[in-house]
Amino acid sequence: MTVCNPKTFVAAGERLAQRLRPAFRDIDDALDDLNTFREAPVGRLRITAARGATRLALLPVLGPFLENHPGIEVDVVDGASFVDIVKEGFDAGVRFRERVAADMVAIPLGPPLRSAIVATPAYFAKHPPPKTPRDLAAHDCIQLRFTHGGCYAWELERNGKELEVETRGRLALSDQVEILEAALAGMGLAYVFESQVEDLVRQKRLVRVLEGWCPAYPGFFLYYPSRRHLPPVLKAFVDFVRAKA
Repeated sequence: MTVCNPKTFVAAGERLAQRLRPAFRDIDDALDDLNTFREAPVGRLRITAARGATRLALLPVLGPFLENHPGIEVDVVDGASFVDIVKEGFDAGVRFRERVAADMVAIPLGPPLRSAIVATPAYFAKHPPPKTPRDLAAHDCIQLRFTHGGCYAWELERNGKELEVETRGRLALSDQVEILEAALAGMGLAYVFESQVEDLVRQKRLVRVLEGWCPAYPGFFLYYPSRRHLPPVLKAFVDFVRAKA
């Protein structure tokens, strides 16, 4: 009795999947073509997006889009780590422009963004507010931890001078909402989006610092493969986003 190596089955399966992938794509395209005969597109749209991008840029657009397209379902998957949207079966993704692959089409999704560095009045009663980026070294800065284990370096800019500051802190979290909550609890400085803290600063629950080092920059982008044929469901969403821009 001959026993085959399991690795041989795996390699054969991967080879078969590679050969069949174009055929499956042709089948998907053929099924999408049927949608052109409908008065409105019908189907599921799969999007990968980080939680921050979903809250700030994607959800405000999805509400009116779904209202205008009752035949479309949208499945948003938390994309904390980068994925190959074609390989993983996503129609589109949402990222910052500089993190989108060059072979993708990218269109603005939402307004420009601006960062803000904040902490509570009680925190600053015990720690002098930073006057320059260098002063951040003396502060407890709440870290944004990536899934791969590294921490985000705070990006600052003034008069064309760009800095990436490796801050330090005793607390690291993986979500900006949690970071904001920790800042409100007086646990240190938080680097967040301005739109998240405008009301809190106005209410004097948080104090903003180094504002001159936090200029506006392009916000999130919707991106998708640059193939000629767009599935009708994705085309409907792209057209909707372009019209709102």
